[in-house]
Amino acid sequence: MRFLTSYFATIPYRDVLITGSQRMQERPIGILVEALRTMGAEISYQKNEGFAPILIKGKDIKSDFIVLEANVSSQYITSLMLIAPKLKNGLKIRLRGNITSMPYLKMTATLLKRLGVNCLFGKNTIEIAPKRSIDSVSLTVESDWSSASYFYSVLSMSPLGSSVFMTSFREYSLQGDSIIKDLYSDLGVDTTFQNGGILIEKNRHPSNKARHYNFVETPDIAQTFVVSCFGLGVACQIEGLHTLKIKETDRLLALENELKKLGADISVTDHSLTLNPASFQKDKLVFIDTYKDHRMAMAFSPLGIIRPIGINDPSVVSKSYPDFWEDLKTLNFEF
Repeated sequence: MRFLTSYFATIPYRDVLITGSQRMQERPIGILVEALRTMGAEISYQKNEGFAPILIKGKDIKSDFIVLEANVSSQYITSLMLIAPKLKNGLKIRLRGNITSMPYLKMTATLLKRLGVNCLFGKNTIEIAPKRSIDSVSLTVESDWSSASYFYSVLSMSPLGSSVFMTSFREYSLQGDSIIKDLYSDLGVDTTFQNGGILIEKNRHPSNKARHYNFVETPDIAQTFVVSCFGLGVACQIEGLHTLKIKETDRLLALENELKKLGADISVTDHSLTLNPASFQKDKLVFIDTYKDHRMAMAFSPLGIIRPIGINDPSVVSKSYPDFWEDLKTLNFEF
């Protein structure tokens, strides 16, 4: 929705109504809409101020400068970056404060450059020059590291010597979520790059020391990692989670609710999470509510390695990984 909002705002003489599911209508879009309005776009709310549905009356946008708070969702900024080459004078984006999810912005900038777009990424500014047509370029799309995180989680709770090979991953990845190879090394899972992919192996048990992490640049893998720590009995304190509250669901609250069902000692704030080791019944079947959030379903499923687990509304994974359950079956998971 965020990318389409910016795109249709730049298409002259075309009116577009954008809406979505009930949850999509609860996710804020006001920051992006106000930025586009400042640039000259004509967008109106059809129901609630700051939320979809929205009516967009497309037009030529001539403004070439916008200021945004740097701690907003990276999707707002990426959305503006993607329309910048289409604007007559390009676009300069100034970001105030500390940037959230920096790797996603750098990935967008790098891909724009590969398409022949002049993009300068400074400390708190992004300058993108206009370009009438995009160069013809062949790009190989790397596999998704956030999707790989679920299999890292499976391995972390598997017996020593267990391994999985996954194709089409690069050692020097543009994806910020590639940090999982380092995070899970701390939990006993090692990564070897070979034959155009990764071999991940469970080589040791994690130590009992408490862990402290900051996920401000990689919030999409937070749920998976927290569930792994719970399954392993590892204490962790995680900061930088403020954007989780405006995802498909309030992911911080959802994590707290569902982990407590399993006996977790967990507490959350608006931006952080603390998990302490806790005993739990490994033979009791507990069903996890997914809150219409694909990542909730996939993050909790690896617990099936160590205890019976049920997932309500399993089809929710279709948003990002339709074959997830079939791929889990290849690792001898039974449903």
